[in-house]
Amino acid sequence: MSTHHQVLIVGGGTAGITVASQLCELEDAPQVTIVEPKSVHYYQPIWTLVGAGVFDKEISVKPLEDYIPHGAEWIQDYVDEFDPANNAVTLQSGESLTYDYLVVAAGIQLNWDAIAGLEEALGKNGVCSNYSYETVDSTWETLQNFRGGNAVFTFPSTTIKCAGAPQKIMWLTEHYLERNGLRDKSQVIYASSTAGIFGVDKYKRALQKLVDKRDIVTHFKRNLVEVRADKKQAVFEDLDGGDQLVLDYDMLHVTPPQGPPDFIKNSPLANDGGWVDVDKYTTQHVEYPNVFSLGDCSGLPTSRTGAAIRKEAPVTVANLVAQMNGKPLDAKYDGYASCPLVTGYGRLILAEFDYDGNPTESFPFDQSRERYSMYAMKAYGLPEMYWHGMLRGRA
Repeated sequence: MSTHHQVLIVGGGTAGITVASQLCELEDAPQVTIVEPKSVHYYQPIWTLVGAGVFDKEISVKPLEDYIPHGAEWIQDYVDEFDPANNAVTLQSGESLTYDYLVVAAGIQLNWDAIAGLEEALGKNGVCSNYSYETVDSTWETLQNFRGGNAVFTFPSTTIKCAGAPQKIMWLTEHYLERNGLRDKSQVIYASSTAGIFGVDKYKRALQKLVDKRDIVTHFKRNLVEVRADKKQAVFEDLDGGDQLVLDYDMLHVTPPQGPPDFIKNSPLANDGGWVDVDKYTTQHVEYPNVFSLGDCSGLPTSRTGAAIRKEAPVTVANLVAQMNGKPLDAKYDGYASCPLVTGYGRLILAEFDYDGNPTESFPFDQSRERYSMYAMKAYGLPEMYWHGMLRGRA
């Protein structure tokens, strides 16, 4: 293993592999090294449909070695420390690597232990989550065993990956209960730290109509702080400072609190929030010009989705190459993100928007309406585009 690398990419998830593939496709490709400890790669957006019983979770995972681009080196280890002043990183093994250019794409950290009682309860007696490969089966098992009562869905008071996912499984559950004659025996409850059902007005209005039509009980500005598994109770703080809310549950789908990985949060690369401190248009670090970051660990003030990474990656690659050649960083990322909001089996609202919350829709129709065509794209089209296009540097 060499110790000096021209372009060192930390992270072999969506952002890291996409950038590596695009760099390796260049006519004058730089030498690229990826540091990633895991041996598999997950297509996480499909976990919503796995949790609802549409697919088996095995379709979401493939060997990482199949997606390391030709010509790139893969170091299977964890990064422990960054030393950007000396263009160096230290690995968990103790090895030190130096670089000319660094791309940080290390994803987001799930903090299950931030909710009292959650880790012990997860996967048992109605407590489930789509937010990891290990737990996603528990959602479908819980749904199949549900016979009525309170089905509660949470959204934490932190940044999360795929901010639409906590409500997607709620909509699918509501539709499942309707299909199976259980809807009139059940309350579907969305308890979210957010101020409303969605942040972009156009889609918020459409989703609120569905909330009213499908009799969803909502509690906004509520953050889950404790799971009392012995009593089957979920405890929520009021983010406006009011009294706690205690909800009895028969099904509790938890979206865990999330944040920057500790090795980033405690590094010189981090901003005050712990994310990699980059310019929101160029993805270049604000202090270290040979460092770039994109994806979930970056400080880009946009939704953390694969669709956002699809737009961030070519900007990062173009600006990295410009920096290498001493040219201006002209490529700009406008904050584009997409959220395919599954609102039931065969139903989907496709939200697309930029930094300013302006809809930036791709299709010549009103995407705030539920459509089967968009559901089919989510379920069958996007995974193929991901595995065979985006990760290969071609989309």
